[in-house]
Amino acid sequence: MIITTPPYIPQLPFEPPTNVPIHEFLFGKDEHKHGRYPVNASKPPFTCGLSGTSYSASEVSERIQCLARALAVQLRWQVNEGSEMDKVVGIFSLNTIDTLTVSWATHRLNGVSCPISATYSTAELTQQLKTARCKALFTCVPLLQTAYAAAAAAGIPKPHVFLLPLPDESMNGMTALADVNSVDSLIQNGAGMPPLPDLLWGEGQGARQTAFLCSSSGTSGAPKNVKISHRNVIANVMQITTFESTYKGVEPEMCLGVLPFSHCYGLIVVSLASIYRGDGVVVLQGFDLFQTLEAIQSFKIRRLWLVPAMVVAMTKAAAVVRRYDLSSVTVAAVGASPLTGEIFQLFGDLLPNCSLVQGYGLTEAAVCVSFNHVNDAVLGSCGNLYPGFEGKLIDEDGQTIEEHGQPGELLLRSPSIMLGYHENDTATREILSDDGWLRTGDLMEIRKSPNGHDHLFIVDRVKELIKVRGLQVAPAELETHLLLHPTVADATVVPMPHEAAGELPRAYIVKSKEFEENGHGDDEALKQQLHEYVNEAFAQHKHLAGGIEFVDALPKTSSGKTQRKVMKDKAKAWAAAVASTEVARRKEQMESIRVQNDGLKRMAFQVFDFSSDEDEDNL
Repeated sequence: MIITTPPYIPQLPFEPPTNVPIHEFLFGKDEHKHGRYPVNASKPPFTCGLSGTSYSASEVSERIQCLARALAVQLRWQVNEGSEMDKVVGIFSLNTIDTLTVSWATHRLNGVSCPISATYSTAELTQQLKTARCKALFTCVPLLQTAYAAAAAAGIPKPHVFLLPLPDESMNGMTALADVNSVDSLIQNGAGMPPLPDLLWGEGQGARQTAFLCSSSGTSGAPKNVKISHRNVIANVMQITTFESTYKGVEPEMCLGVLPFSHCYGLIVVSLASIYRGDGVVVLQGFDLFQTLEAIQSFKIRRLWLVPAMVVAMTKAAAVVRRYDLSSVTVAAVGASPLTGEIFQLFGDLLPNCSLVQGYGLTEAAVCVSFNHVNDAVLGSCGNLYPGFEGKLIDEDGQTIEEHGQPGELLLRSPSIMLGYHENDTATREILSDDGWLRTGDLMEIRKSPNGHDHLFIVDRVKELIKVRGLQVAPAELETHLLLHPTVADATVVPMPHEAAGELPRAYIVKSKEFEENGHGDDEALKQQLHEYVNEAFAQHKHLAGGIEFVDALPKTSSGKTQRKVMKDKAKAWAAAVASTEVARRKEQMESIRVQNDGLKRMAFQVFDFSSDEDEDNL
């Protein structure tokens, strides 16, 4: 059974162009041909949520050209010479209003933009710069020392490290260094330079040429660089906006840009699709509840792009949220993982005029795949496929599932599907078939909505399912339940190896601030309380038999997902330590038994005197 977008959603108005770079699609002279909202009537693409600084769409277009000219001189790049992979520019920064300007300027030079998570350590950044073969790096003052160290290790000259400006409120008293070229100084220099030659693109080049190297989340393996073409991005922008056209008005609006632009969600869905429809993005450097609420109130933001942890944080701080005027918000879109009905209810109580809807996507599909239409939303659903997507489920034998309500791995086909993994053909072949089907690794079910339309329901990651004595346990189900407990701020459940059961669910939990501050009880009492809370709700094989451990924080990816591999390794190490202790205990026990047996033998020899035949016969 192959599913597509519902019949009430229009198909794409035209085929995604194959010979247009992203910046021309968004800011070029053919805006009407490409369906973009008129540039001159658009909101400023990006506005700083702290300082209020912004540039109009026309100004952004000019800044792209000026920055590209300056970079061409600084890096000695010729626009139409060499491969795009010879011109990779890393962006390792908190969100700024100029982040995308750097990407577009790189594209203007026929180069590749490589967004990198601002959470990376020096070692992680070094590895990313090396594997992507970055020739230059843009960063911000708070991350400058990490950037310098990694750039040096990766062979990037110090003059090729540039600064993106941040508002003073995000600088924590730090100041920019005079000897580091900033985006503003580069743009100022480029303004006095002659125009660059036009891009000489052949037919189909936009479908072949990499625009972005985006790291996959790495939650089920080592991170890989995903090659996303210009056409991939343009296709997804068109898919998103075509789907929305059935319920969203044409007038531009303001949306929240708190998700990291280093991740495809923040890059394509929040930023590029918003610009295409003429909307403005209010940029914040990260999720701070008070800054977020203040920005929503001040800029009359209508659309929120969030991840579940942000939604949960808002519902748990309801008293704080109610102090702000959030009446402008009409839609809150959530991705990354499912939300429960309780969270929907709590959020609805906070923002009664706002529709909380969920979607689904992955970097390899660049990026958004499905979404709940406001007129066909179903609780727990990932929504309907976007136009231009085909989807099907396969069983463990690779056979297509033809019935509704049967779980299977989701496969996708779309003009937005990635080109492949950078310099990793083996991994590409494992996930991408010759006829264009992408294996998502996500276990899904297809169910009909009350309106009769096909919806996707995520069960879990295929590789993250826990097998307890052959029975499947979906970590997401347990995590969602744990997050509803008032003492839990964050939680993840991972498999712990077990000799008899194969695996057991083990939970790592961050306690809520309220619990910590009020001191309601000790950790052991809370563990017992949480065990009972889970046991009452789930079958025995889903109980947290692998134990509960409290941690200060869970490691996250740039998109807010828990780094499950880190926690799996932690659980394995704990299980190994327990097993080692058990082996030692058994050895000690066996030694004790041996000593006791030796003692009994000695006693036996003492009782029987072998000097007489009579005693020997008694034996």
